[in-house]
This record gives sequence, structure tokens and C-alpha cells, in this order.
Amino acid sequence: MSTPLGLAALTVLDTPPLQHVDLAERHGFDTIGLRLLPAAPGTTAYPLHEDDAALSALVRRLADSPVEVFDLEIIRLGPDFDPSDYAPLLEAGAQLGARAVLVGGDDPDRARLTDSYARLAELCASYGIVASLEFMPWTAVPDAKAAVEIVGQADGPARSVLVDALHVARSATALEDLAAIPREWLHYAQMCDGSTPAPRDHAELIRHAREERLVPGSGGIDLPAIWSTLPEGLPVSIELPNEPLRRAVGTDAWLEQLVTATKAVLGRVPVATDVE
Repeated sequence: MSTPLGLAALTVLDTPPLQHVDLAERHGFDTIGLRLLPAAPGTTAYPLHEDDAALSALVRRLADSPVEVFDLEIIRLGPDFDPSDYAPLLEAGAQLGARAVLVGGDDPDRARLTDSYARLAELCASYGIVASLEFMPWTAVPDAKAAVEIVGQADGPARSVLVDALHVARSATALEDLAAIPREWLHYAQMCDGSTPAPRDHAELIRHAREERLVPGSGGIDLPAIWSTLPEGLPVSIELPNEPLRRAVGTDAWLEQLVTATKAVLGRVPVATDVE
């Protein structure tokens, strides 16, 4: 089964959406991810939901392209979360044909966080988009078990857990935890490698995730083992920010390298997907 490949927003975050499509076409990606809201205050984002002209231009560009928008970033579930604040983003996503929105959990109150996720998932479902909750070790959703517990309290078709290889390796997540995620909650996974040993403090974990990921197969993460727990053919988003490596070879050569390395990793995934 062929695995669709996506060019994640963070891999080429300095690239505006129209040029992002160009890169994806040139290097054989099937989909792209777009960052409409910043991951942190002051960081790069492209708020298409606030710019009708830019949104319309991208819709027209996609109509003539084999590339599709897969996911949007990023909705954060904090203590003051109100799902209605994100209706414009989801409306823009529906116009773009997006299938998922990436969700981060920042509320230390687990009950309130769980309720916020359920309300967001309900809203996402009305737009035909899934709410992909990503576990990250420095957040209030630190591992796969926590994500499953939270998502399991929601109802409807928008429930989704996002598996990022870097966060699997740097959290208290075992292969058995990945295999236990209901298959219908898995809509895509993020591919990269990372250095070992992993940083111990949250600041360095965040920096590595945003700036210092490694080419698949060049670090210390057992990527074939992780993918052996996931459904065959699950879409893969290559999320791999590393500006020094990218600048050393140029963007085009860099993306070719990432695609080749990702396909090589996927080719080494064991046929049997059961985890003992």
C-alpha cells in the first residue's frame, strides 16, 4: 500500500502557502500542512482565515494542483479555551479541503482540558475536520496514554490522536501504547529522527522539536519499530525543521533528501504490525 507523504508546515515555515504548494509539487509530496496560528507568541504563521484575498488565491491554486491541504496548525487548549474563537480557522480549513487540525494541550486541569477537547471535536466535526490531539512531553498531554484518555471522553467522528516520532521517543510512551490507540483515531503521523541521548529539560526539548530534528535514519529513534505499530498506509507528514542542515544544501536538495530518507524508513517497517 502506498503511503501518502505530506510536507509539514514546520519543515519550511518561512515559506508562504502559495510557494509551499510549489515546493510540494516539485518534490512529489501529496499533501501540505499549513500553520495559520503561531505555536508561540511572535512566531511565524499565515492567518489565511483573516485574509479573504490570500485564502481565495490559495483555493484557486489548489484547484489546479495534485497537492492537497491535509492539516492546519495549531489550536491550543488553555484554561480560557472557547471553541467558538476557532470557527473562522475551521471555516477556512473547510474551504481548503483540510482534513485535520493539530491540537496541543496546555491546560493543567485535566477535567477542563478533556471537556475543552470534546467541545472542539464537536465543532470540528461540523466542518468535516478531525481534531488531532498531539502528545508532547512538555505539555499537559505528555504521552500517548494521556492523549487516549482525553480523546476517549469525546464523542463523534472528529476524535484523533497525532503520533509524532520525536515525542514518542522523548516521552513515557511505549510501543504497546501506540498499538493500543484505536485505529479509527489515527489519521496521520509525523516523521523525523532525533539525537540521543534526549535533552532532559523542557526548554531543550522544545528547542530540539522546533529547530533541531534530524533526517530519518540519521538519529537514534527506532522509526521502523514505531511505524510497525501504526496502520499500513497511514499518511506521513515529514516534520523536520533544521535550518543549518537545510541551508547547507539548499531547500530543494534538502526536501529530496527528506523524501528519500522517509521512504527508506517506511521500506524497513516490519510487515507484521502486532506488538508483543
